[in-house]
Amino acid sequence: MCLAPDAGTRIFHRSFAVRAPMTPEQRLDQLARDLLATPYPELTDVQRSVIDLIAAEAPTGLNKALVADDRTYWDRLADSVAAVGGSWTFIGGFSLGLVLWIGLNVALRPWRLSFDPYPFIFLNLILSTVAAIQAPVIMMSQNRQAMKDRLNAEHDYLVNLRAELEIMRLHTKLDALREQEMVEILRCNTEALEILKAQVARMAEERG
Repeated sequence: MCLAPDAGTRIFHRSFAVRAPMTPEQRLDQLARDLLATPYPELTDVQRSVIDLIAAEAPTGLNKALVADDRTYWDRLADSVAAVGGSWTFIGGFSLGLVLWIGLNVALRPWRLSFDPYPFIFLNLILSTVAAIQAPVIMMSQNRQAMKDRLNAEHDYLVNLRAELEIMRLHTKLDALREQEMVEILRCNTEALEILKAQVARMAEERG
């Protein structure tokens, strides 16, 4: 006799539920082989994190390193210097200061009151000092931002990889369910055909 319409679903769940007991390490290795075709010990750190999350059925969540502000005072100072030094406000103010410095020294030259006469040696010293200090500070800020960007990229890769693997698992389960349902439909059709043949044979005997 054919099964109920949801029998295929029950068989599918039973086929996934009834398995030989595995240790957590074996389950992780099995997931890694099924989803990534690679043993668990050979996976990268990000891939292991994805397999761990899938095995634990836990949400991905946010990377704590991206949320927490663990900057020191000097890190915040470097970020502030980089933010100010890379703005049009700084460029405009600095240019205005240079023009005023040069203009004032040129204007006071006839009265020999220039505090930094041409060729503006003191101004060159100030500019060299500012450049020597500002460049490493900006590089420190950029290095820290590059590290944060790398963490962001790793987190995006983790989320995308997990989404892809979860979709693959879903497709595998749906394919298995459809295959089980097709097998059940074929069995039901075979049984119905056998019953029909038996009825036809019985009717033929009764007529004979």
